[in-house]
Amino acid sequence: MNEPAARRTRPIRLGPRAIAALVLISAIGVAAFGWPLFADPSFGVAHEKDAPWLFAALLPLLVAVVVATVADSGMDAKAVAMLGVLAAVGAALRPLGAGTAGLEPMFFLMVLSGRVLGPGFGFVLGSVTMFASALLTGGVGPWMPFQMLSMAWFTMGAGLLPGQAGLRGRAEILMLAAYGCAAAFAYGTVMNLYGWTIVPPSGSGISFVPGDPVHENLVRFVAYCVATSLGWDLGRAVLTVALTVAVGPTLLKALRRATRRAAFDAPVTFDAPDTFEDPVTFEDPVTIEAPEKA
Repeated sequence: MNEPAARRTRPIRLGPRAIAALVLISAIGVAAFGWPLFADPSFGVAHEKDAPWLFAALLPLLVAVVVATVADSGMDAKAVAMLGVLAAVGAALRPLGAGTAGLEPMFFLMVLSGRVLGPGFGFVLGSVTMFASALLTGGVGPWMPFQMLSMAWFTMGAGLLPGQAGLRGRAEILMLAAYGCAAAFAYGTVMNLYGWTIVPPSGSGISFVPGDPVHENLVRFVAYCVATSLGWDLGRAVLTVALTVAVGPTLLKALRRATRRAAFDAPVTFDAPDTFEDPVTFEDPVTIEAPEKA
């Protein structure tokens, strides 16, 4: 009970093995998203055929992140249970907006959860939430592993924000809202990179042209994002900011309270009292006085 509140509510620590697993899976993800920009046109860019290979690599690496986090920081069954609960809530929130005009309420929950529980927990939470929501909504397709990676990075970024121990109140909410706004656009841009490279060239000036210099394709990509998805990304960003500001203070307190009560990294100890005030011994002689005769 004497432990400082900042320590009781700290995010789950990332150890060297968890960091190594996150770096490896992120490097694979960057390569999976970006390789068509550097591919020779004779090789072809059947980018949608990457999905099974990426998914096959993603699942064991996610397990590796969880195992490494357990080994490095002592994350136990209570943390895994919280992961499942938050993933279920996030998956249930996603269909509420149904993607209409980019309105996806699950993003604000990912920002707050990543903030409280840390980057490693956030990375796994983002991936599992997107996987669960795809199963729930029937959105399983070649885009799913790319969505899982993008959401994992989105949630992990919230856990990497500064001021974990001391920043609270309005300043923290404004920081999370700003991050949610920027990351909502970043999520849409990263997913556009996947979708843009599988669309056949149309000669419109914004299509991906295999084999063209990278800088020319990037100019077309920016034009493609502005023309096709800027409005959707704006809707996602506005809703994330609004929900973070409106619900963020209450939900942050609830998440921190749950983390504190779970006490993922606090060992359970039982302290025996040093001495007894009135010890009972069986060595003292016991005397019984006979009643006096009348």
